[in-house]
Amino acid sequence: MEHVIRPVRADEWRKARDIRLAALRDPAAPLAFLDTYEAAVGRPDEHWRERTAGVAEDRDGAHQFVAEAPDGSWDGTVTVLVERAGEDVRFGEAPVVDQTHVVGVYVRPEARGAGLADALFRAAVEWSWSLGGAPVQRVRLYVHERNARAAAFYRRAGFVPTGVSVPLEGDASGALEVEYEVRRPVTG
Repeated sequence: MEHVIRPVRADEWRKARDIRLAALRDPAAPLAFLDTYEAAVGRPDEHWRERTAGVAEDRDGAHQFVAEAPDGSWDGTVTVLVERAGEDVRFGEAPVVDQTHVVGVYVRPEARGAGLADALFRAAVEWSWSLGGAPVQRVRLYVHERNARAAAFYRRAGFVPTGVSVPLEGDASGALEVEYEVRRPVTG
């Protein structure tokens, strides 16, 4: 793999916007993201600046990792949100333990199968375990119940279903988002 997996910098908001818009144009986007291309493309530059600054390399509350190709283009991304016990969260139930939440997983179709998703997930999980303060006890994510490809990848990456599911907001069909987790390794 020739890509470098690294956190984004705040000044890279244009690239962060571009890969997000590419993700929202992917055929799997309706199952994978709680956003639409139509809504995202109309957001002003200030939205993208703030969004990128909030997940940049010097932040402790969230981190966005990218798979950067030798030519400087981005072929994949994943974002990790820190969720502390008892705090409100953006999606799902409030955590009972300190945890992180993986969101915004995307690898460009032409780069799939090269190990980028695996490398991005390793970076996200390793960052989660390295956080200061109270140790993160688990990393969680949600996957749409009909997104079999993503669910298979998450299982291969070591995530297991928790038995928790939440209704997909704004979906009249009753579709569910299924929670998966990986627990902090026990060290002895």
